[in-house]
Amino acid sequence: MPDKALDLFQAYGQNKLPAEGGYIVSTFFNKNSAYCKYEVVGYNGVKSIYLTSEGLTFQTDGNKIFVLIEPASYHKKFMEPVSRSSDESIPHRFSELEIFICKNQTKVMVSKDPIVTYSSFTIMKPAGINFSLVFYNLEDVLDTILFFFSQTLHKEAGVPTIDAKKSAQLVINALKKFGLW
Repeated sequence: MPDKALDLFQAYGQNKLPAEGGYIVSTFFNKNSAYCKYEVVGYNGVKSIYLTSEGLTFQTDGNKIFVLIEPASYHKKFMEPVSRSSDESIPHRFSELEIFICKNQTKVMVSKDPIVTYSSFTIMKPAGINFSLVFYNLEDVLDTILFFFSQTLHKEAGVPTIDAKKSAQLVINALKKFGLW
C-alpha cells in the first residue's frame, strides 16, 4: 500500500516528495492556548525543490488556504486576522473567511478562496510542536485530509468531535477550489 502522507522534511530527505503534485499541511500551534493556525498548499508540476536555511522552496505555482482556530477565551477576537501579531495572523479579513462557531464557542475560520502563489513558495521548517505533512495526490487524498483535520482539530485544538467533522468539511470545500488539476 502506498504512503498517503509523510512528514514533509522526511519525505524530502528520502527523495519521496511527489513532483507530480500534492498537498502540504503546516501547523502553527500556540504553546499557551488552543489558538492555532494551519496552512494548506496544493502544488503541481514542480521544476525543482531545494532546501534553504528557512525551509523547503518549491519552484512551481501553488494554491494556498489558511485555517485559524480561535478559542472562546481569545482576547483579540474582534481584531481582523490580517492585523494580528505575526504568530497569530493569516492574510485574510473576516469577510474572506468561512466562519464556523462550535458548541464550545471555539471559532474555526477557513479561507473562502485560495491564494495563488506564482513561480515558487517556501514551507518553513517547523519548530517545537509544529509539523508539516505532505499528502500524496492519490484518488482518496481529500478523504485522507478530511480525516486528518477531523482528528487534529478535535485532539490538538479542542474542537468538539461533531464540530471538528463539520469544520474539516469546510477545509475540503476550500481545497476543491484549487485550480491545479
